Amino acid sequence: MAQITMARALNTALRDAMEADDRVVLLGEDVGTLGGVFRITDGLLKDFGEQRVMDTPLAESAIMGVSIGLALRGYRPVPEMQFDGFSYPALDQIISHLAKYRNRSAGTQPMPVVCRIPYGGAIGAVEHHSESPEAIYGHTAGLKVVTPSSAADAYSLLRQSIESDDPVIFLEPKRRYWAKQEVDLPVSTEPIGKARVLREGSDLTLVAYGPMVKVAMDAAEAAQEEGVGSLEVIDLRSLVPLDDATLVASAAKTGRMVVVHEAPQFLGMGAEVAARVSEAAFFHLEAPVLRCTGLDIPYPPARLEEAHLPGVDRVLWTVQRSLDF
Repeated sequence: MAQITMARALNTALRDAMEADDRVVLLGEDVGTLGGVFRITDGLLKDFGEQRVMDTPLAESAIMGVSIGLALRGYRPVPEMQFDGFSYPALDQIISHLAKYRNRSAGTQPMPVVCRIPYGGAIGAVEHHSESPEAIYGHTAGLKVVTPSSAADAYSLLRQSIESDDPVIFLEPKRRYWAKQEVDLPVSTEPIGKARVLREGSDLTLVAYGPMVKVAMDAAEAAQEEGVGSLEVIDLRSLVPLDDATLVASAAKTGRMVVVHEAPQFLGMGAEVAARVSEAAFFHLEAPVLRCTGLDIPYPPARLEEAHLPGVDRVLWTVQRSLDF
């Protein structure tokens, strides 16, 4: 097996999708000549031409509006929002039209648009470059929302998303772009809507997704070494649809659960997971479902982001709170 970065896996997934279906087109700011600010689309303009890899003006609402129009004409567009915080100007198009078109047409009009958004922090960036907007998109009915944590999932989930007739918000954890994994591409992993248990445990379940999966795994290993307990780790992979069955089964097994994410705690994904697990596994729980998250503040300057984002120590502190309950 080869050592593949997530960035390379995403690039390969786009290339393979474009080779398999000439209706797949890419558009966004600097995706062509530059190959994207993170080089995810590097080399694709040269190989597929400017009719299929299109540099756009700095106008996210227009990028999404054009993508919706392309989908109506039978294409399968993959627009890129250059950074998480830059996606907000496109929210009107996403919420009012992209998410609603299939419902508006009584299911007769597919909307196969995959909106790629690099998201999350820990890269030392300035304002608007480290947001975690997953709750906004997850709350918008009609969208699928997925986020990989590994190169294998990045490839497989992106191919699945492009093949879907529903719109997909594809959140790419930018701090994980250059993390390597031994994998042979192409690869097919679990489908959208299915979580994965990455580590078996008996005392408590850690739930994470995207950029926080590695933090959760590191915390579980530290807990084992320090004698804190045996922690199970679940990678959600798909936020919408959410894999309730895997979450509930794990909560029933361990009796305790901590949800970890970068986004602020208030009205975040952790609250939804906690509510669903509490409703379905209440009599199995030995403690309330707890959340370990970013702070309820606007994303801070780079020099303060380490204090803002959950790390292994904060996760272990939350784990201990649950175990002490």
